[in-house]
Amino acid sequence: MTIHTVERKGWSISGYPIVLLLIINIAIFLTTLISIDGEQKLFAFILVPLSIFIGVGFYMVHPKQARVLTLFGKYKGSDKNTGLRWSNPLYIKGKISLRIRNFESEKLKVNDQLGNPIEIACVVVWEVTDSAEALFEVDDYESFVSIQSEAALRNLATSYPYDQHDGEEQISLRSHANQVATALQSEIQSRLSKAGVNVIEARISHLAYAPEIASAMLQRQQAAAIISARERIVEGAVGMVELALNRLNEKQLVELDEERKAAMVSNLLVVLCSDKNTQPVVNTGSLYN
Repeated sequence: MTIHTVERKGWSISGYPIVLLLIINIAIFLTTLISIDGEQKLFAFILVPLSIFIGVGFYMVHPKQARVLTLFGKYKGSDKNTGLRWSNPLYIKGKISLRIRNFESEKLKVNDQLGNPIEIACVVVWEVTDSAEALFEVDDYESFVSIQSEAALRNLATSYPYDQHDGEEQISLRSHANQVATALQSEIQSRLSKAGVNVIEARISHLAYAPEIASAMLQRQQAAAIISARERIVEGAVGMVELALNRLNEKQLVELDEERKAAMVSNLLVVLCSDKNTQPVVNTGSLYN
């Protein structure tokens, strides 16, 4: 049965009192070596390996760094106290950074929810929160972060369409950046939690159609934009025509029968909906002649 290793505090003390002890030990060695003759000098040489043994126990812990202490392959705890530290000289004191890092994935070519090939990449901001899990639960936690982030990104890309179509109010990769980023962060966090990694932020950094369909999709987007704009123009023109007819009727400036109203509506719609400047035509005759 595999035992799950989680971080716990390891035994260590400040290294400065031990430095003083080491200096005293060296002073005794030198004094004995100089002032005592004969076989009693052998006592001084006993202090040499003792000083070396004490000196091996020193190590430095920098800010946002941890030292993982192991003894003959067994985890003994982690030390996050900064400064000069001293612990059991037999401990192996491995370094691990707790600083915030970022990772940018390669541009991946995947299919979106509708099967369209797209190119997508993301930026992940992460940090190690559990030094024991990061070192002992996975083989290489940095490689684990990159591979699992790309796997989560692939899964996300297949769950949403690239863009909205036909007025649908569905979540898409391009139009709902914040919601997609939240989903991506949650997906990556669920994969990396077992490695003692916390995902601070994850966002899509590159999003585009694949080159083989980019031109066709651009034409589709342009056509959709033109249709949407025309719909707004026609809607506004109809409202302006209705307003003009109502104002003429209220002020009784002119009596219009159904045929004249139809002609007026037609002319106004041509003027308001045309994508080019219209040329005025002066009618010197009658509508009926």
